[in-house]
Amino acid sequence: MDFSDSACEAAFRAEAVAFLDAHAPAGGIGSYTSGDDQMEVFHRHVAWQRTCAEHGWGAITWPVTAGGRGLGPIEQIIWNEECMRRGVGHSMLAVGIGMVGPTLIAHGTPAQQQRYLGPLLRAEETWCQLFSEPGAGSDLAALGTRAVRDGDHDGDGWVIDGQKTWSSSADHNDFGILVARTDPTVPKHRGLTCFVVDMKAPGIEVRPLVEMTGESHFNETFLNDVRVPDANRIGEVGQGWAVAQTTLMNERMHMGGMASMLDFEKLLALVRECHPDGAPAVVRDGVARVYTQLCSLELLNARMVTKLGRSEMPMAESSVMKLALAKMLSEAADVALQAMGPRALAREGFWQNEFLFAPAWHIAGGTDEIQKNVCAERVLGMPRDPYDTRDIPFEDLPRG
Repeated sequence: MDFSDSACEAAFRAEAVAFLDAHAPAGGIGSYTSGDDQMEVFHRHVAWQRTCAEHGWGAITWPVTAGGRGLGPIEQIIWNEECMRRGVGHSMLAVGIGMVGPTLIAHGTPAQQQRYLGPLLRAEETWCQLFSEPGAGSDLAALGTRAVRDGDHDGDGWVIDGQKTWSSSADHNDFGILVARTDPTVPKHRGLTCFVVDMKAPGIEVRPLVEMTGESHFNETFLNDVRVPDANRIGEVGQGWAVAQTTLMNERMHMGGMASMLDFEKLLALVRECHPDGAPAVVRDGVARVYTQLCSLELLNARMVTKLGRSEMPMAESSVMKLALAKMLSEAADVALQAMGPRALAREGFWQNEFLFAPAWHIAGGTDEIQKNVCAERVLGMPRDPYDTRDIPFEDLPRG
């Protein structure tokens, strides 16, 4: 495992640092766990994306012809790391830049790419992801949202009905990338199709989901007779699973460098402030445990970068990283509240907000249970679940 940047990687990092030193807002741009007003934070993220795009840093891995820098996942990870260190990482626009853009580049028509990529890159239009459903989160292929041919308009379009949930920022995004079932007579992975959906279209209702933090980062979206032109279909009919896998693969790759999401020095400063004469053993033990997890994440990140540098594709590493990241962020917030003692009971505060949001990290991007299954099968070589429904037509599957 190589812990140091190559000459090319070091040069890219230096270039990224120079840009960030010159342009990144001194106080960062906040996040949906920062406790700030969410619309204000969203507008800060939009402004920062526009600054990046203006100077050629809007999309590291997009092709140059699409407005990106044409670089690879290693450079994306380096960029993520440096952005995190300056409080401008984990963008609220990551669905568009990191997931929708690469999906349109891989599967979209030239007309779709010309229409959507430029405004997406410049944050003139923002995107959400309409994948998960109340009964199809971890098992996305079990989704039930239906898209049928629009017979009232010569079949040149689709009518979509269903419900999506856990849609980040869907209440103030312009477009959504949606997966719907277009053929229930075939096995669940083969009857899906992807679409671009205008979030202001008639028949779409977005309801914010109030979280324990009191904020509403996530939403549920109801689609009732929503008409979508066939020009908004991404990829071939029935090939939605392959399109969705491109989106999800880019989501996992976008996690590279996420170990920097925890500001360990901030946690350490809090403990020292609360216990100037020395923290109790239980708090010291918790701080040490979080630090160990942080170091482990950095080592895992180095392993991913090493594989990518050798033109190898990381397999289960992203699942291990997701599990470790969720555990570390949860434990860091728990240790912070332990250190604060009675002060932790205050309703508002940075660490209180981190503590209340922490359970979401164990669900978003694939639940802990699903990530453990991936690790069990791909790392330990354990067999798949014996109840395999991949060859059963969707309409014959039992419903809960």
